[in-house]
Amino acid sequence: MPEHQILLNGADEGINVIVTSSVNGAESPNLVLKSIQTIFPEFDCEIPLTEPSFGKPSQMIFQAENLSINYFLNLVHKQSILDTTLDVITANLDNNYTFFEILRQASIVGKVAYNIPGSLALGGVIKVELVGEDLAAWIEAATWHKGRDSIPRRVHDDWTMNDDGDAVTWH
Repeated sequence: MPEHQILLNGADEGINVIVTSSVNGAESPNLVLKSIQTIFPEFDCEIPLTEPSFGKPSQMIFQAENLSINYFLNLVHKQSILDTTLDVITANLDNNYTFFEILRQASIVGKVAYNIPGSLALGGVIKVELVGEDLAAWIEAATWHKGRDSIPRRVHDDWTMNDDGDAVTWH
């Protein structure tokens, strides 16, 4: 029998999901939008998408809020990166707010890969902000998997990965 997955989307649980990505220089606004919509399908853009040309570089910011995070959560479940996701999402947790960054180069092909804080990501990033009450508990529920029955995980526990993204050995 398959593992039971909690289907959370953020919006129905009082979590405001804000997604932002900037387009600069020779970057294609159409490809940036595609990379965002691959992870957040309901992301909509009101900005006219004109490709950069010589002497006319791209310079725009895409942003939407009150999005569902359900598709993103399904991807991290399928990729079996729930503990990493718990650590990354809560690395910047401050009460009822957190943010994290997803690499656009991975997202355009439907994969979730996280930017290491402070790193300059080739291909740009998608910034995801979460705002809501009891955010830590919501994140734990959203990233829950069957393995936590035998090895429980909590926000900022002793098994949280290092700041540079390396795993903490706990065996």
